[in-house]
Amino acid sequence: MESFFLYSAVLLTIIIAVPLVRVIKGPSVLDRLLATNAIASKTIVLICLIGFLFGRIDMFIDITLAYAILGFVGSLIIAKYISLEKKEPEDGN
Repeated sequence: MESFFLYSAVLLTIIIAVPLVRVIKGPSVLDRLLATNAIASKTIVLICLIGFLFGRIDMFIDITLAYAILGFVGSLIIAKYISLEKKEPEDGN
């Protein structure tokens, strides 16, 4: 059973490389943001798999929850920055 989780973790690591290309070569900031969120969600699953392999899933679940919260807040901050950047300044006239 451990070998299944080990192979799954290796396969998931390879799958994480696919959105990494979009982060590096993305045509826009929104594409890069979506790819970063995809990497973060796959990383959360990978951390859970590693926790199961080490036999300390309870500790690794806490780590993944903190990572998920940081990723969500980071996405909100970047989205707010993008929305403020696109607004045009208002004239006083």
